[in-house]
Amino acid sequence: MQTLGIRFPDLLLWSPLIAGLLCFILRSEKNSKALALISSLLTLAIAGISLSYAGNSKTDLQLSGLVDKYEWMQSIGGSFNIGLDGMGRLLTLLTAFSFPVIFIATYNGKYKQPAAFYGLMLLSQAGLMGVFTALDALTFYFFWELALIPVYFLCSYWGGEKRIQATFKFFVYTFTGSLLMLVGIIYMYLHTSGEFSKAGVLLHEHTFSLDAFRHINLTPTEQGWLFWLFFIAFAIKMPVFPFHTWQPDTYEQSPTAVTMVLSGIMVKMGVFAVLRWVLPVFSVAATHNSMIIIGLAVFGMIYASLIAIKQDDLKRLVAYSSIAHIGLMCATMFASASPAAPAGVTGIQGVMIQMFSHGINIIGLWIVVDLLEKQTGTRKISQLGGVAHKAPVLTIMLVVIAFANIALPLTNAFVGEFMMFNGLFGFNKWYAAIAGISIILAAVYTLNMVQKVFYGETNAVTENVKEIAWNEKIILGVIVLVIFIVGVFPQPILNLTKDMGLVITGQAK
Repeated sequence: MQTLGIRFPDLLLWSPLIAGLLCFILRSEKNSKALALISSLLTLAIAGISLSYAGNSKTDLQLSGLVDKYEWMQSIGGSFNIGLDGMGRLLTLLTAFSFPVIFIATYNGKYKQPAAFYGLMLLSQAGLMGVFTALDALTFYFFWELALIPVYFLCSYWGGEKRIQATFKFFVYTFTGSLLMLVGIIYMYLHTSGEFSKAGVLLHEHTFSLDAFRHINLTPTEQGWLFWLFFIAFAIKMPVFPFHTWQPDTYEQSPTAVTMVLSGIMVKMGVFAVLRWVLPVFSVAATHNSMIIIGLAVFGMIYASLIAIKQDDLKRLVAYSSIAHIGLMCATMFASASPAAPAGVTGIQGVMIQMFSHGINIIGLWIVVDLLEKQTGTRKISQLGGVAHKAPVLTIMLVVIAFANIALPLTNAFVGEFMMFNGLFGFNKWYAAIAGISIILAAVYTLNMVQKVFYGETNAVTENVKEIAWNEKIILGVIVLVIFIVGVFPQPILNLTKDMGLVITGQAK
């Protein structure tokens, strides 16, 4: 199906990028806030329309306006190559959906220098869109950094009292990971074959193309150390144990809107990058190291869940909960990547669905935490109680989101977790059994939080809590609606991700 010249990847990048730059020259808080919201809604419309074009082959994507390639640093073989396959469309949809939700949910928030705040938020959205559409390693690296740099400034300027320490740790971790990845990219680039024109003329000696990276003949030793360069960079971003220690502090000290971006979308950069760059390119090394990584991921799930149970701060509880969920995704990716995996495609599809579902659910939890903190002035579970008596609508919304967080049937997370455990069980029953303990632990800390914060008697802290505003009801209602739609009818997402599951597991024809 042709698109009359519409280029969706370009539009997804330029819409937030231009709006973000315009925000910096607007002095009015009202105007910058309105521009950010309008731009994010436009981006959501573009991402939604792109879903109507089927197919994941190169021909299908080009005819549908879902792939673009421009000359960029031609002398060294760098091209601005972006495209939207099934996984890319799913994650750009998550990104496009999340930003207007965040802007509306925090619409009444006050920020110093609001124009700069909203400008940086939109630049981070543009960077995320670039990461999820990049089909060239140089383009991917450029947008990887573009997504992270605005977040660094957002955390360090608008964060809490300990923001400098938390942001410094975040910077050290992510910068180290980026350098490791850059070394790997340069080595891979120098081992690619030249690209020729149709007339047989050598255009450049090497290339950064993803396709070229997939066809490099590497020795097992080369695959081994290159695999770890890329994986560590992406493991830091997810994060998985033992690269997770930056996350709780950064989430706690960041403005809630920024925390929503970090946990709802940016952690998916690492999961996406493993699926896009690590598993297809370093398949031998991934299989060889799978037991180590799955073991670390499963241990991290239990470890993070046990720490979450002991938390009294709502932000830190949600942060450790996120680490546990990402650990399951990481374990399933490496259990399902081999062509010999009994349920490989199912497991990989489960990861892709769970990336989308986790993003929706975790943003919903952050919105509730933010609403409680604004009204009570505290995030301490021990100081709260009886909120259900004062805000029944908020309580109903939170209970649904909490059930989704523990993957109750008919919610979106159930679909992804069921498919992931299917893939993990087919790989190793013991790993699946140990990972399954995290489901019980998730129910413990989630339901314990709901009971202590929302039920029981009100106290001096919660006595003056009021029902949430109309914009907050609408946003939480939309999140709850998406939770049930994906939980009851996940087939559109399954159709979207099936071909990518075959590619990643090496089963595509």
